[in-house]
Amino acid sequence: MKITKRTVPSSLEEITLFKVENESGASVELSSLGAGIVEVNVPDKDGKIENVALSYANPADYIADGPCLGKVPGRYANRIALGKLNIDGKDYQLAINNGPNALHGGPTGFMNRIWNAEELPDGVRFTYKAADGEEGYPGEFTAVAEYHWSEDNVLTLNLSATTDKETVVNLTNHAYFNLDGADAGTVLTHKMKLNAANWLPTDATQIPTGEIAPVEGTPMDFRDFKEIGKNIKADFEALKIGKGYDHCWVTDGYEKGKMINEVAVLMAPTSGRVLTVGSTQPGMQIYTGNWLSGSPLNKSGKSYEDYEGVAIEMQGFPDAPHHPNFPSQALRPGEEYCETIRFAFSVK
Repeated sequence: MKITKRTVPSSLEEITLFKVENESGASVELSSLGAGIVEVNVPDKDGKIENVALSYANPADYIADGPCLGKVPGRYANRIALGKLNIDGKDYQLAINNGPNALHGGPTGFMNRIWNAEELPDGVRFTYKAADGEEGYPGEFTAVAEYHWSEDNVLTLNLSATTDKETVVNLTNHAYFNLDGADAGTVLTHKMKLNAANWLPTDATQIPTGEIAPVEGTPMDFRDFKEIGKNIKADFEALKIGKGYDHCWVTDGYEKGKMINEVAVLMAPTSGRVLTVGSTQPGMQIYTGNWLSGSPLNKSGKSYEDYEGVAIEMQGFPDAPHHPNFPSQALRPGEEYCETIRFAFSVK
């Protein structure tokens, strides 16, 4: 495995980018800003290698971007209602940054920080230490995002965390994929299959109601391959609220610590590329890039438009601290949070 690195200036501090390339020439580029995925360069059905992860031309433009492109949000990815937490009888108020709610750990979160970086033989280990009270969360908290790239084009992300006070945690990666090429246009013709018979309905502010609802008979049913765009404009309240898909599906067969190798499959008929996502996490937030318009310039010199990428965010359930029927996202001193996400790229 060949690893090369470069640095670029930013308004925070220097950003370090690592390119990890296997013997076939396929590669990933990773950033110390938000422990982010910047590029995933993999072959199509004709052997042409190109980037399939949405990317900005300037690595510093990832700072405070609306789409949270490619980065690791935290300390709690997704939404917490009204930014309120009660932990061990004590109330905490989190930063509000998404309507009335807290999103992705706050306006700065983990995604807009420079993480410490350490090269591995086949990847990079990023570490970030959050102070007690940062963005309102209790506990001095250490997060680790460890990426490994394989000879057969599998990107594995191991996420771990520890704390010195009881707190909550939900870590994921927020990469957006377009398997026809990062700047190729819409993903609405991509086909997607989800290993999920249930999903989480939300209120108008996209906070789960607590119900776990069957997908059968609704536009949320992706148990068989279906074009992303087939039902995206359907007369269905959830799709109207999000302007498309921005919802959490419940992973079938979830057991804590168990890797499920095929949670989601994304396929692009034009390029023949296939992305198979595996994970140990209980939920998957599928977001079809409904608000990408106006993002920083990509390498084609333009802003991405809505629906030009899809994020498959393996994670715990949104707002889990307020729903005892959801898998717990609590983390206590002496415990270690450990989750894995696997992105396997192939062709068909």
